Amino acid sequence: MIACLRPLSALCLAGLLVACASSPSSTLGELPRTPQASIEQLLEQASSSPAEQAALLRLSAADLAYQQQDLGRAARILEEVPLEGLKPAQQVFASTLAAEIAMARNKPKSALQALQHPSLERLGELPVELQVRTQLVRARALAADGQTLAAARERVYIAPLLSGAAASSNHEEIWTLVASLPQSQLQSSGDSDLDGWLSLALATKNAGTPDQQLAAIDTWKAQHAQHPAAEQLPQALSKLKELVGQPLQKIALLLPESGQLAAVARALRDGFMAAHYQAQQAGQNPPQVQLYDSSRLTSLDDFYRQAQADGVQLVIGPLEKPLVKQLSERPQLPLTTLALNYSEAGREAPAQLFQFGLAAEDEAREVARRAWADGMRRAVALVPRGEWGDRVLAAFQQSWQGAGGSLIAAEHVDQPVELAQQIADLFQLRESEARAKRLQNTLGTAVAGQPARRQDIDFIFLAATPQQAQQIKPTLAFQYAGDVPVYATSHLYTGGANPAQYMDLEGIRFCETPWLLDANDPLRQQVDSQWPQAAGSLGRLYAMGVDAYRLAPRLSQLKALPDSRVEGLSGSLSLNASQRVERQLPWAEFHNGQVQRLPDATY
Repeated sequence: MIACLRPLSALCLAGLLVACASSPSSTLGELPRTPQASIEQLLEQASSSPAEQAALLRLSAADLAYQQQDLGRAARILEEVPLEGLKPAQQVFASTLAAEIAMARNKPKSALQALQHPSLERLGELPVELQVRTQLVRARALAADGQTLAAARERVYIAPLLSGAAASSNHEEIWTLVASLPQSQLQSSGDSDLDGWLSLALATKNAGTPDQQLAAIDTWKAQHAQHPAAEQLPQALSKLKELVGQPLQKIALLLPESGQLAAVARALRDGFMAAHYQAQQAGQNPPQVQLYDSSRLTSLDDFYRQAQADGVQLVIGPLEKPLVKQLSERPQLPLTTLALNYSEAGREAPAQLFQFGLAAEDEAREVARRAWADGMRRAVALVPRGEWGDRVLAAFQQSWQGAGGSLIAAEHVDQPVELAQQIADLFQLRESEARAKRLQNTLGTAVAGQPARRQDIDFIFLAATPQQAQQIKPTLAFQYAGDVPVYATSHLYTGGANPAQYMDLEGIRFCETPWLLDANDPLRQQVDSQWPQAAGSLGRLYAMGVDAYRLAPRLSQLKALPDSRVEGLSGSLSLNASQRVERQLPWAEFHNGQVQRLPDATY
């Protein structure tokens, strides 16, 4: 779809600069005028007018209904206008209006379909106002359909024709789009204006602290002095200057050195300090880090008093959930704190508290995003029995149904002996077998053929341990559902390369931390050489420690600029309204016992 839009957009741009606001030529046909009458009056006049004039009046009435947000009436009136009987200008107008109505109904694919009408090839010959209207709705539809780069390209093409508030809004939208692209898509496109936007996004993503981002922006502006974004920085980047205040000079790392969480804390601490030493080696003058043992705390009040006396400006930790819960219940905290766990959802925490962890709910939401981007619409779910499985399923269901997907059924996996029956129930195989048996009894002869599973399931959402997953995939095949795509959380992957272990997971797609999917990352290689266990499932904790360090100077930026992200080794990190860090993750697939990284999708 993107490939066929680009020539059209270029054609439009060529015509835009010479188009005028006068009526189109007679071969194109007349456009509907701004009506000075009500919808009822327009329709009444149409009923007694010649065919061509009636079509124009109905197009005006449909447009007026759309402007009044009466979408149902607008669509009904538009259906009364025979598209193929119109002249090209009117076909373009009708197609644009159909796309706008589809977008108002959250149907971007229908909008894009409407904009594929052959008459759009002559868009560049029409008045500028209609050209702008058409391309803006196309840009919105592309963005809503997950075609982020194509949407940005469309807005860059139309930018020279906009002025005032419309130009400013389009300018900000371009930045929002390109800033949300994964780094893999921030490559040269062959269009100088678009390439400038992409290189600006790449520069800000590669920079670490806000100070480094500002330096990267200044360097970019010097190299692209004539670019629209250099003449007017997007608001999000302009605000960065306001956020760069007193440099962060001392951090408290509050983790338990003994007890059940000591091993987890050790991996987090080693990842955190590895990032700190890497910054030192790069000459970045990083903040001083002072370690505190949360397993020896007498009270949080005593800790904060000591930390303030020691000159600490930011606390990273605690890890223990009860301590995080205590912090979340306070009206305010003496120091800004990035807890390495989460309190109960729904509780309003103090403004100084941020929360970060490897939440399984993030991965459930990631599955929903990826499956939707891949065109899936109907899901069934397999999750473990218990509180953890309930939370993961709830997060997936909320995100999936919020996007418009359908969750047909869910099963909670516990005992392996029940698995075959549970999968058979999901796919209604027993009903199929019963139908075959009834038919056999009726005919009095054996009925050939295999049981047929239900066909309205696009994919399976799977949250499972490696042992459970290794049982589930073969059972799906045994139950005639081996061809159904499986999208899983990272919990089925243990890290490392063991083909025999992964053969039974063939074809499963799963989200995972960049740390475990990119063995060539310099910091990971450095950590692996010192702590080999970081190459396995513990690597996720090392990655979280690294990202806690990277988040430290960026918390105020993430809070002030909700669309901003930190590209970390535990995921692409953003902050939600509750000041909880949420992760978006890359994807991989098991193939012949190996893990293969999948291309990034845009959401």
